[in-house]
Amino acid sequence: MVRLCFDYGHGGEDSGACYKMRKESNDVLNLGRSIASEVRRHGIIVDETRTSDDTVSLNARSNFENRNTYDYFISFHRNAYEPEKAKGVETYTYLNPREKTKSLAERIQTSLVSLGFVDRGIKEGNFHVLRETKASAILVEIGFLDNTGDNNLFDTKRNQIVKVLAKSILAQVGVDYAESVVQTPLVNGEIFYRVMAGSYKVRENAENQVQKLKAAGFDATITIFNK
Repeated sequence: MVRLCFDYGHGGEDSGACYKMRKESNDVLNLGRSIASEVRRHGIIVDETRTSDDTVSLNARSNFENRNTYDYFISFHRNAYEPEKAKGVETYTYLNPREKTKSLAERIQTSLVSLGFVDRGIKEGNFHVLRETKASAILVEIGFLDNTGDNNLFDTKRNQIVKVLAKSILAQVGVDYAESVVQTPLVNGEIFYRVMAGSYKVRENAENQVQKLKAAGFDATITIFNK
């Protein structure tokens, strides 16, 4: 059975990159959890180093991974430099990576570039979560948080990002991607209707509403659309 470990950068007291009310920690948590759900739909086990806005140290992340045996460890991040001066996606492996690690990095990088992100290439980095984990590990920077163009791609193509990254990961472990089938829920022949809880121009407001709904016991998610 294939088993993966997903790591969502930063969290809690460490927001990571911040720009115009956006936080890297929130972006990668929400996106990564959606990718995890899509991968799990295909029968793959996905464990996560955090599932909410919690502070998790680098040691805690690598220790979490080291307690189990995983096929791959994938750390999700967003980049930052100087506002509006850099853009694109890049994927990191540890120094002198194994072939299977390079293969996954290439799949991930190619899939994101296909959506319009600038290709900053595959690089090697001496990051803790790449160095101190046992499994083949990559770290992906999904656009620059301080670049408006990258944020537009991140938001408007969110569902496509989830899909292409899930497909890339599944292809790497030899599993064919299956399109999801949306069905109208039926109970005793009755039709049930989904309810939208609001539309927001500011992503943080939408995320706050999702947290309130979840705290109240409702299943909630963010869907992005163009008006």
